[in-house]
Amino acid sequence: MSVRPHVVLREGDREDAASLIRLWRDCADDGDSGNRANTSALWREPGVAEAAAALDQNVGDGYRRMVVALVDGEIVGAICFQTITLTPINLTKVLLVTELQVAPALRRQSVASTLLSAAANVGEEANCEVVLTISPANAREPNRYLAKLGFGQVSIIRGAQSSMLRSKLSTKATNSKDTGKLIAVRRTMRRRQVESRRLRLRQ
Repeated sequence: MSVRPHVVLREGDREDAASLIRLWRDCADDGDSGNRANTSALWREPGVAEAAAALDQNVGDGYRRMVVALVDGEIVGAICFQTITLTPINLTKVLLVTELQVAPALRRQSVASTLLSAAANVGEEANCEVVLTISPANAREPNRYLAKLGFGQVSIIRGAQSSMLRSKLSTKATNSKDTGKLIAVRRTMRRRQVESRRLRLRQ
């Protein structure tokens, strides 16, 4: 019978940048979890300086919290979460878990449950009524795990490159009915102006 590793939790910070890059890379490259197809378009591996700056911005200012899991002094998991309201127009508090990463070699070793427990404790202290998690759509193993814990699908998150979105919206606007009407009005005005000039010249 295998002995589960001893997991130690602590707050993450900018000094963990290099270790967290390795963790995210390992999770993104893990084909068994289904992450590769989902992160290929959005995941871009940062340098250590960029990751440290991002950690300062996202975690250091208190906007989000990050807890990391260590086994034998090495980071093997991480979770990010923040307290928000359910909608912009009510005060129902929600704990939003945006990242739950566990090194592939340490899965099924209670690392994820230990991290989630830490986040849930924070949510309880903040009187959050709901816990929401975000995970890749095709990540079968993580989603199956969350479903066993009672998480049901409540929304769909879609992603698109901003340049592609601008291009699509620009094309849509150009082809819209209102735009077509505006073009027709301008053409009519130009025709009338031309006819008016011709009449003046004949006189």
